[in-house]
Amino acid sequence: MADATKAPNVVGERREYERGLLLEWNVDPDPIRELQKWIADATAAGVPEPSAMTIATASPDGRPSARVVLCRGIDERGLVFYTNYESRKSLEIQHNEHAALVFYWPQVQRQVRVEGITERIEGEESDAYFSSRPRGSQLGAWASDQSQVIDDRAALEARLLELEAEYDGQSIPRPPHWGGFRVKPTVFEFWQGRRNRLHDRLRYRRTNPSGWKIERIAP
Repeated sequence: MADATKAPNVVGERREYERGLLLEWNVDPDPIRELQKWIADATAAGVPEPSAMTIATASPDGRPSARVVLCRGIDERGLVFYTNYESRKSLEIQHNEHAALVFYWPQVQRQVRVEGITERIEGEESDAYFSSRPRGSQLGAWASDQSQVIDDRAALEARLLELEAEYDGQSIPRPPHWGGFRVKPTVFEFWQGRRNRLHDRLRYRRTNPSGWKIERIAP
């Protein structure tokens, strides 16, 4: 019988990539449209949470941190996510506006990296998104002092019960400490897994406010 406590052999694990290819002539000249297409492809392939992306930020002294958030908007202005403005990521963004994003969809053997500059979105846009959230999520935004040390789980749930009673029968306003950020991209990298680890990597670099240069880079 196998030892259930034995660690998996991650060093010896191998997987061949052969689900697709990525060539200069078959991508959109606009990386935003290409990203939207790739998210649609991931959705069609049954990827759970295809809009999930890792966002990396850095502290004033250069210590990086990363976590997964959901992309809640993509257009020509950039990529939008929502969070507590007093969370660690938000405080780091206040000191360093540069951020990096990663989407990864193993089912289609694809990855997209994005680098850019962050900015807060307009309050009206945050209000509109907040009003579309489930009521429980709205209450959770009020209940959680995100990234802060708390006594225990019971204290968090007790605060939620207080808020449920306070807003019973009422609409829930957006907390002033909660809203959206937009990452305005300067670099995209699209990655498609290929055989023999000779993966396809196409990088878009912004050359002017409306133009992009596409470059192939070695895997």
